[in-house]
Amino acid sequence: MPAYGSWPSPLSAELLAAGGVGVGGATSRTNADGSAEIWWSEARSTEGGRSVIVRRLADGTAVGNSAVDAIAAPWSARTAVHEYGGGATFHGPEHVYFSNWDDQRLYRIVADAAGTEGAEPEAISPEPEEARAWRYADGRVSPDGSWIVAVGEDHHTAVVAEHGEAVNSLVALPAAGGEPLLLSSKTDFVAAPRFSPDGRWLSWFSWNHPDMPWDATTLCAAPVWQSDKELRLGNVKVVAGGTGVSVHGADWSADGRLVYSDDRSGWWNLYSWMPGDNQDTALTQLDDCEIGTPPWVFGLQQWTETADGRIFAVVTRDAVDSLAEVVDGALLPVNVNAAGFTSLSSVDDQLLLVTTHGDGLPTIVTVDPTPSTSENLGGPDPSQVVRAADELGFDRAWFAPAQPISFESNGRTAHAFFYPPTGVGMVGDGDELPPLVVIGHGGPTSHTQRALNLKIQYWTTRGFAVVDVNYGGSSGFGRVYRQLLNKAWGIVDVEDCVNAARHLAAQGRVDPERMAIRGGSAGGFTVLTALIKTEVFSAGTSLYGVADLEALATDTHKFEARYLDGMIGPYPEDKAVYEARSPINHTDGFSCPLLVLQGTEDAVVPPNQAEAIVAAVAAKGIPHASIMFEGEQHGFRRSENIVRSLEAELWFYGRVFGFAPADQIEPIVDAVGL
Repeated sequence: MPAYGSWPSPLSAELLAAGGVGVGGATSRTNADGSAEIWWSEARSTEGGRSVIVRRLADGTAVGNSAVDAIAAPWSARTAVHEYGGGATFHGPEHVYFSNWDDQRLYRIVADAAGTEGAEPEAISPEPEEARAWRYADGRVSPDGSWIVAVGEDHHTAVVAEHGEAVNSLVALPAAGGEPLLLSSKTDFVAAPRFSPDGRWLSWFSWNHPDMPWDATTLCAAPVWQSDKELRLGNVKVVAGGTGVSVHGADWSADGRLVYSDDRSGWWNLYSWMPGDNQDTALTQLDDCEIGTPPWVFGLQQWTETADGRIFAVVTRDAVDSLAEVVDGALLPVNVNAAGFTSLSSVDDQLLLVTTHGDGLPTIVTVDPTPSTSENLGGPDPSQVVRAADELGFDRAWFAPAQPISFESNGRTAHAFFYPPTGVGMVGDGDELPPLVVIGHGGPTSHTQRALNLKIQYWTTRGFAVVDVNYGGSSGFGRVYRQLLNKAWGIVDVEDCVNAARHLAAQGRVDPERMAIRGGSAGGFTVLTALIKTEVFSAGTSLYGVADLEALATDTHKFEARYLDGMIGPYPEDKAVYEARSPINHTDGFSCPLLVLQGTEDAVVPPNQAEAIVAAVAAKGIPHASIMFEGEQHGFRRSENIVRSLEAELWFYGRVFGFAPADQIEPIVDAVGL
């Protein structure tokens, strides 16, 4: 049999790049005749990473309606607010609105005509004096369709010079087009402006440096006054949140309550508030799971209301999602065959979900959450498919299942998902144990899930074992676990990745002499630190990873400009800690080969970080290789770059671990010592 790592796999890098269309943001829109249309977005690597708005035509049938692209190339519905974006598309009574990637202006399309010949988007925000200087995200249209309220981000040179960074504010624009009106700019950040059903109230979140939105946010609401020419806010009411409390995911229910996630208890629970009340009401009292997730991007919400007034939520327990109805403080499980949910909304009395699976790509489904569905988890899956998962063209038996594991890590319990090498007709060669790839996720305040990840299966189908670590500091386990990285980034995450590898090696499941660690962004920092501090790993791959904490603290985008205050300490007061934790200052600790992959237009972790670490390992004579991808930002979106990065990494491990990949791969020509 072929050696581990050299198994022939049906999951080529080209197939992975072409088949992995990102699906999200499914929502419904009611037409004038009362029929419901379903809209969603697709991120297509084969179209240069373009984000496409897709419309499912309402033709009177329940399932299988035709779908069309609502915007044609080169339009791309993607916003650069906070750099990570999200919330680029929203709709009103007659139009669908979106932020266009190339110029960051707001546009609208007539909903009924979207996707038909000659239907062109119309700009409704003014052209800024400097290219892409005004950016918009997370917008909502007033119930009467006359006004838009959105998050505005001003990047004009003079504004940045005056304030030292971009300025974020709540802005209002006439839905037919016009100049933005400033509603609120008293805080460093705002998010999620939402109109009440009668249009008389507006809610939003705000927070200030150095907090991140999962640390401390404030939920505000204010009465709205509007005319044809003006929209103003009345006296602002602080609804919830404040120091040490993270509130997010708020929207209004049909009966006029404001419903949101709040972690004052240590777990994100649902609460509601009615204008005029002096306090809010707990809708759930969870203490081992939560309804909420770190809002890295705009538009995240873990609950929805159906037309009959029922509330449903995504419940996360130990980084595993389930779906439940919230009834009198209790959770009634809903039977949906899914490993996770990336989008939750409703259409009439049904749930509208983007579901992820352990053995398939994302699917858009509707679910009729009848009482029998909620009570009988063993029954048939009630989902009806709106958009089927993309087919990869080979047997799903090739996919390795996610196996939750927990292990001891320096006196704590840490968590991960383990994936054994899996292939149809493939087994190990004699007594050989498989090489291991340890993954440290990005964020670092996020978590990995058990949904199918083709970039994990790329390794397992070739004979690698993979462990995807939810190290201390990850979300999905409550606030206490989420805060384990406070003042401990580069310590706790490294300990847990190292101990995950040692745990699997001690169980005889992987080869202790052939263990690699890989990660992107914050995960890249974990990679570099682990290679410096330990000798557990024989190779490492840093994808747009942090090498110099001081440089990151002084040269990154506004959203994360003070992120390190919590995880490292305030800068420059704790300059010595930054120096001590920065991999670039300890390259003498490197003793194994390193691969560095980086985008040239990364505004989150600028390319000078990658260049510095490559120069440092080169100076020490460490075997290494690097590729700079022109035009890529934080993460790779173009199919040709996704292909090259994966194949280059496989080639790298083959050179280090001594196997010949079955794939025909172009070597990295500038590699040193490999």
